[in-house]
Amino acid sequence: MSSIKQNWRVAVLDMYEGVPNEGMRCIREILAQYATARGIRLQFDEFEVRLRQEVPDLSYDIYISTGGPGSPVASAGSDWENAYFDLIHQLLDWNQGAGPKKHVLFICHSYQLMCRYFELGNVCQRKSTAFGVFPVHITDQAMSEPVLQGLTDPFYIVDSRNWQVIELNQGQLDKMGAQVLAIEKERPHVPLERATMAIRFNHQFIGTQFHPEADATGMRMYLMQEEKKHQVINTHGAEKYYSMLEQLTDPDKIMLTHDRFIPAFLDQAVYSDVRERITV
Repeated sequence: MSSIKQNWRVAVLDMYEGVPNEGMRCIREILAQYATARGIRLQFDEFEVRLRQEVPDLSYDIYISTGGPGSPVASAGSDWENAYFDLIHQLLDWNQGAGPKKHVLFICHSYQLMCRYFELGNVCQRKSTAFGVFPVHITDQAMSEPVLQGLTDPFYIVDSRNWQVIELNQGQLDKMGAQVLAIEKERPHVPLERATMAIRFNHQFIGTQFHPEADATGMRMYLMQEEKKHQVINTHGAEKYYSMLEQLTDPDKIMLTHDRFIPAFLDQAVYSDVRERITV
């Protein structure tokens, strides 16, 4: 008699460098809810990458690398980044083998690092901070992307960043078989290139500029902070600020992305190699 593997291990790479955040709470909750919903046992361990230089080994089934503060460029050559990229190199090598694949989700800061690692484009500072709830568009080539199934076009995301990935190296994307999955909303009045918002790097690696783990509770807490409130109002106006607060209660906006994106990534990791993962 055959059965689907029931015990899964997830490594969460904490890139927050000790900065208080809501991202880790959200990821923990999503993983716990996913395990309950799918009826599997899911163990997850956390690794503080930037301060303690902790990186997991290859014994985990799934890896989630979080967002974080600061420059994704200034860390080039640092001890922690060398250790991080060494893990990435090992995972790429592993996935070339015949065994069950190891899927990795890269969020925000980690996404920017990976775009640098793969030399996919210009990782550079924005003219102003992007913070708030915004729509993003699915590209034509990503309409059949499994992780985006169940989302609308556009779908709504939480953005929090000073950096962006633009001026893509199409030759490198083609060489890797990578695909841009989503881009910023169109702003006809802004003469700036629309940044990439998600890329599938390969069959097992996917990255998002936005925060798919963000929930209404955490985002409301941020938006109610005076500094963030003034930041949004000064950049987008009071009407947009109060619209963002209203959108938090809309189940078709960021909560749809929260409920669908990471569970779909986990589904792909758990079930895509089902033949290899079936135990006898």
